[in-house]
Amino acid sequence: MQDLKNQRQSIQSSFDKQSEKARSDYRMRLNASIDVARFLLTSGFPFRGHDESEGSEYKGAFLELLKWYGDRSFDVGRVILGNAPQNDMMICPTIQKDIVEACAKETTKAIIEDLDGDYFGILVDESKDVSHKEQMALILRYVNKSGMVIERFLGIVHVNDTSSQSLKKAIYSLLLDHSLCTSKIRGQGYDGASNMQGEINGLKSLILQDTSSAYSIHCFAHQLQLALVGLSKKNSNVDNFFYVLTNILNTIGASFKRRDSLRQHQEDKLEELLKFGEVHTGQGLNQERGLQRPGDIRWGSHFKTLDNFLILFSSIVNVLKDMKRDCPYHLDRFAAENLLSKIHEFEFVFMLHLMFKVLLLTNELNKVLQKKDQDIVNAMGLLDLSKKRLQMMREDEWDSMMDEVRLFCGKHGISIPKMNEDYSNGKSKRKRSNISYLHHFRVEVFYAVIDLALQELNNRFDVVTSDLLLGMASLSPVDSFANFHKDRIMKLAEYYPSEFGDKELRELNFQLDDFIVYAQKCDSKFLNLKGIKDLAKVMIETKLDQTWSLVYLLVKLTLIIPVATASVERAFSSMKYIKNDLRNRMDEDLLNGCLVCYIERSIFKNVSNDAIIDRFQNMKTRRGQL
Repeated sequence: MQDLKNQRQSIQSSFDKQSEKARSDYRMRLNASIDVARFLLTSGFPFRGHDESEGSEYKGAFLELLKWYGDRSFDVGRVILGNAPQNDMMICPTIQKDIVEACAKETTKAIIEDLDGDYFGILVDESKDVSHKEQMALILRYVNKSGMVIERFLGIVHVNDTSSQSLKKAIYSLLLDHSLCTSKIRGQGYDGASNMQGEINGLKSLILQDTSSAYSIHCFAHQLQLALVGLSKKNSNVDNFFYVLTNILNTIGASFKRRDSLRQHQEDKLEELLKFGEVHTGQGLNQERGLQRPGDIRWGSHFKTLDNFLILFSSIVNVLKDMKRDCPYHLDRFAAENLLSKIHEFEFVFMLHLMFKVLLLTNELNKVLQKKDQDIVNAMGLLDLSKKRLQMMREDEWDSMMDEVRLFCGKHGISIPKMNEDYSNGKSKRKRSNISYLHHFRVEVFYAVIDLALQELNNRFDVVTSDLLLGMASLSPVDSFANFHKDRIMKLAEYYPSEFGDKELRELNFQLDDFIVYAQKCDSKFLNLKGIKDLAKVMIETKLDQTWSLVYLLVKLTLIIPVATASVERAFSSMKYIKNDLRNRMDEDLLNGCLVCYIERSIFKNVSNDAIIDRFQNMKTRRGQL
């Protein structure tokens, strides 16, 4: 009996050891698979291969990289490349998809924990993917515990239609999936589409009906682009200029031979300039430029196009001359001749310099609007600066711009009309008018274009005069709180009745008195702050967010309101990279999982393998056990 008992104990001990070894091998296998998945997800690479059969030379990135991993580690190779039946599990596409889903959910969990149940804003837009499915992307904007403005990608959802009701339902469903309360929404950011911004049935209005303090600002970057579109449509000189410019870009860009010719002319010109010492060599200098076409929804692309056009002017002329001389088709030769005559007109060169200067003065505003942590008050200040610079250009910079135009014309052999002669629209003397060239270019073009640009900016950004934004501007710490205005700040607080009842308003009134004296006279850390986002960080660092909690709450609510939807646009750029022509059959869950991990790489890399493994195991019953 004793021998039988010992035998049973020995068998049980051996079984326990074997089970422990199997669990250890299974965990090692999972860790290796997650490591491989991390690399593919953060790089945006596909998992699957076209042929994953045993005899295939290339079984796809996941399996090939897993094998590569096993070849270089004995322990990993033993559990991956061995003949254990659990090894087949890693090959299963469903398992790979589950790993991606577990990675994405743990990444999103980290984002939600960082939010910590606080107030947030939403940035929403929709776009079609490569398979022509309408996708809605949602970004969260909030202020974290360190006082930093954060924008995080929450997810992407396929919507059957883009009506405001459907979008609202999709947004609420996505927020609910992550246990986020819609009553905590304190800001909305959209483009100018009617289904978003409509005053009656737009998405903005529908959410405001549920949450009265979820204030919406029309995307500043989008309004800036609309200002350019309005300028082009309302001024015939600008419209004609961009029409000719677009024709030139299309004519040269339509042929690889012409593009190569443009590059060759650039190289020849650069060699000549280097020979005479007019330019210098060095890192980042004399980079090859291309004729980028201006995008319909990107203000900055127009500026870059004009900048390149000015630099490449002589090369463009040479390409058109070659085309006029060598092209075998009569219509192409005629088009080249016509474009050559157009760009050698003084009026075209004048408009080229004028529009370049106008876009240059607003380009800094455009770049700032692309930053995730930009606050509404700083954006308003930069908008005001752009308008002042345009006004200064109108009043003081006519002579300097004309000097630049004359210098350019002299360099490229373009005839300059006598400014005191009567202006003629074309070569025919019958079209001469009763105004001089000086009056035409200075009054009818220079002044008119700048005035219209200012008018469009004022009309598009009239929202900045509202009490809401004036109150936010009064919180700005710039120049030792030079814009501090207690009455406006109190008015701002009234826009948030859920946070500021009668009791809180009285307390805020006292806190503001103490706060402004302390900030201006008692603590040097509050000096030389550049914006409200810096104010939030300093209040957290000095723990004054606890002393003047209501003041900090107003600062935080101000930062939550989004300035631009650039983060959503970047999410769609990532979507086009992830779901491309070769991966156009990705299902929605896999697409969302890949996007979350790819866009939020900084969060994903800090998620532990153990957390992902636990999530993976709890998703469903697994053949392997831990």
